[in-house]
Amino acid sequence: MGNKEEGGDVPELFETREARFRGVFKVFASTIMGSICLIWIYRLTNIPTSSSGRWAWIGIFLAEVGFGLYWIITQSVRWSLIRFHPFKEKLSLRYENELPGVDTFVCTADPIMEPPTLVINTVLSAMAYNYPPEKLSVYVSDDGGSEFTFYALLEASRFSKYWIPFCKRFNIEPRAPEAYFSQQYSSLQDSKFAQELLAIKKLYEEMKNRIESAIESGKIPDSTRKQHKGFAEWNFNIKKQDHQSIVQILIDGRDTSAVDNDGSRLPTLVYVSREKRPKWPHNFKAGAINALLRVSSEITNAPLILSVDCDMYSNNADTIREILCFFMDEKKGDEFAFVQFPQKYNNLTKNDIYMNNAPQIDEVELPGVGGYGAALYCGTGCFHRRESLCGGKYSKGDRVQWNTESGKNAHRTVDDLEESSKVLASCSYEKGTQWGKEMGLIYGCPVEDIVTGLAIQCRGWKSVYYNPKRHAFIGVAPTTLEVALVQHKRWCEGLSQIFLSKYCPFIYGHGKIKLGAQMGYSIYLLWAPISLPTLFYAIVPSLCLLNGVSLFPEVSSPWFLPFAYVFVAKNVFSVLEAMKHGSTLKAWWNGQRMWLIRRTTSYFIALIDIIKRKLGLSETTFVLTDKVVTEDVSKRYEQEVMEFGSSNIMFTILATLALLNLFTLLGGIKKLVLDLDSKALEQLISQIVLCGIIVLINLPIYQALFIRRDKGCIPPSVMFKSILLASVICLMPIY
Repeated sequence: MGNKEEGGDVPELFETREARFRGVFKVFASTIMGSICLIWIYRLTNIPTSSSGRWAWIGIFLAEVGFGLYWIITQSVRWSLIRFHPFKEKLSLRYENELPGVDTFVCTADPIMEPPTLVINTVLSAMAYNYPPEKLSVYVSDDGGSEFTFYALLEASRFSKYWIPFCKRFNIEPRAPEAYFSQQYSSLQDSKFAQELLAIKKLYEEMKNRIESAIESGKIPDSTRKQHKGFAEWNFNIKKQDHQSIVQILIDGRDTSAVDNDGSRLPTLVYVSREKRPKWPHNFKAGAINALLRVSSEITNAPLILSVDCDMYSNNADTIREILCFFMDEKKGDEFAFVQFPQKYNNLTKNDIYMNNAPQIDEVELPGVGGYGAALYCGTGCFHRRESLCGGKYSKGDRVQWNTESGKNAHRTVDDLEESSKVLASCSYEKGTQWGKEMGLIYGCPVEDIVTGLAIQCRGWKSVYYNPKRHAFIGVAPTTLEVALVQHKRWCEGLSQIFLSKYCPFIYGHGKIKLGAQMGYSIYLLWAPISLPTLFYAIVPSLCLLNGVSLFPEVSSPWFLPFAYVFVAKNVFSVLEAMKHGSTLKAWWNGQRMWLIRRTTSYFIALIDIIKRKLGLSETTFVLTDKVVTEDVSKRYEQEVMEFGSSNIMFTILATLALLNLFTLLGGIKKLVLDLDSKALEQLISQIVLCGIIVLINLPIYQALFIRRDKGCIPPSVMFKSILLASVICLMPIY
């Protein structure tokens, strides 16, 4: 694989560093655990003997057991927190002539919700890596079967002849044109740079206008259609869910005449739209990736694969060289199946109103699971070893010859490769095979990425979660609350299905991955059931407050201390953890709001849908996230104003819970003031504080209900339903 240096072992290409203060944290976590146990003991030894509030007491005890067990699971990843640091300079010195090929997979499914101009920015950034272009290939899976996406790629292939040399000549970052042109330039004093910048920007705007004009008119110009044989594929009656396989090699990287304007080779660029027929299951994104695996094996067959969503452009031109430090390391490299990067976004507001960038997940939980050698495969921004993704098992001692080139396609024409690849992308190809079972991404689950990563690890491979200082990939975060919640509902449904299937980490992974990794997976697989104790805590204590029923110890009681300690310690630690990783105090508060909102809406509805599916009352569906927003929505997002503006049932739940806590807080305080009972106040103070916090968290909802008049406010129909529901619940007995 490489030459060993004289005088001993070859230095490692990467190192791992443990998180600081792990010992202190373990002591702190132990005190929290002790307090949780005391709370459970209090609940068991103080169950009311009378019927008044007994069931509420038992319910809140079960909720606290659920919270406690889930907290234990979340701590597993904080005990193994490590960071990876590659040495790309050592890689270049040692293996520059042995670098492996890389096939990049870009997936898109709808030219309206995922505009072709968005797709080609991701494609162009992937073509412009600081890497030998003859070893780079980009495959675009168009599940929409759109000739406009194909047309955009054709335009991008021509623009790449100017864009790639421009990027490398001036070493610019990022290498997605839209992202680069939207930032401030620091080198405009260089007249040569300024001149070329204006020229390349003009070319890009002209290309973008041509693409958008074609989409707007609904027709590809006849002159353009005659320029490439690929448009003939759309002479047939193509529908999104009913069309033949389409494979078009737009740039043939084997051809020495396929060069940019500086005479350097261009990467291979391939458009793929797998066959779809109404009676054949297409298995959503998993089916698209598996088709790309087969098509790419026929054309380039690179040993490494990068999978990215169409809205996640490359932000670091040296990313490939960094991840090769893991795969090509002499001591541990052969163990790794994939390297996962965090999902980062370029449109986050200062205080991250929808908690799109959760520091405790990106900076703590996911690295913590990676510390057990079981980093989660998250579906985008991930480099795979082709062998492991195609079902191969890890065998200790096997050495990989990365630079071996397959000569089977050296003398085959582009037409031959396209025709043979179409067979591999057909509906019937997978029939009777192990694709979707033991090979490729696994079918039958909406979050095929997570379950596939788990299956790979259970075949003996390890994985790396790598979070570099310069983000490797940047995408577009949801800018409305509805889109953010629908996205989490989809994830939650799929994750919970894994836990209830044969792929449950505690069953499927038993004896194959570490217990800490099994618990780490479960942090996300248990999102749906954790909604139940959260809903209970958001409803029952406030109703008990309204009815004067105490559920917590008096402030003067020693039993009050563990409750107070857990509440204060966990929140102070959460604040410090968030601010350590760059969050503002307001962003942390927004995060607490979003956790409550997600658990009581997205996760709860996902739980209901899971139960319906288990009973055979519904089927798995895939909801695509819209990447297009209107100007007024974008303006409110930039001003950090929450966007409602629809009658989604999740908003009815949100508004009802917010109003319920407001009504019960006001009603409970009114009773205490009128009764002037200091004993009752001491007994109910904890519930007043809890209810008050929920009311404070829901301030944006009250504003959207009663104050705001813009298009993003809560619709009157939702408001009236929520007021009615909250009022009815307040009148219900709590025992």
